[in-house]
Amino acid sequence: MSDNGCGFPAPGLHSFLFQPIFTVGGFEFNKVMLLALLATLIVVTFFYAAFGKAKVVPGKLQMVGEAGYDFVRRGIVYETMGKKDGEKYVPLMVSLFFFIWIMNIWSVIPLAQFPVASIFAYPVVLAVIVYLIWVPLTFKKHGFVGGWKNITGYDNSLGPIKWLVSFIEFFSNLLVRPFTHAVRLFANMFAGHLMLVMFTVASWYLLNSWMIPAAGVSFAMTIGMILFELFVQAVQAYVFVLLACSYIQGALAEHH
Repeated sequence: MSDNGCGFPAPGLHSFLFQPIFTVGGFEFNKVMLLALLATLIVVTFFYAAFGKAKVVPGKLQMVGEAGYDFVRRGIVYETMGKKDGEKYVPLMVSLFFFIWIMNIWSVIPLAQFPVASIFAYPVVLAVIVYLIWVPLTFKKHGFVGGWKNITGYDNSLGPIKWLVSFIEFFSNLLVRPFTHAVRLFANMFAGHLMLVMFTVASWYLLNSWMIPAAGVSFAMTIGMILFELFVQAVQAYVFVLLACSYIQGALAEHH
């Protein structure tokens, strides 16, 4: 029986907590870490297999790898940053896109059934990586004074409100931006997983009661949620990388 006395094991924060698989010197290695590690190995292994011995006439695996690589390069990086500025960041953005996508897609894989990005620490680390690229790049490109002008949007033509605008831009760019960059990915994966768990558990619970027709409706909702999540998982990887490119492009842009 659940705490509410109805017997329905409602999902909650406990759905995101896992017992350690093993512990070494106080360090606990759990299921989420394992999935993150597997996601890393999958991305590295796939692209090594696809491009490790690249051929002029590509095989099937190389063609798939080239299609994925080209999608991020042309569809995100070039569109946001342009070819000249963006080319050097393509490997990073391709790695981020497929790593995030694989982390997300674990949610609908049997036995795994958990999106790594629904644990806030993982989106935070990725957002910090992007943050530590575009902030130093801003000062490298524009110098100390120019860098602050770029970040704060300082503009004499704004007159008396220039200081207010600069404060808002400073707060938004240096404090709010990395937070929202991480939260956007985390919140979507967290909510999606919670909904999937709810409909899945509800289907099983209703099937073992007199409300069997309702179980069919719940099961249909589960299938619908899985299909929707497959879409959201790819979109969130796309949006995260798109924003990363946008931030770097802003660091490289000339201040006016």
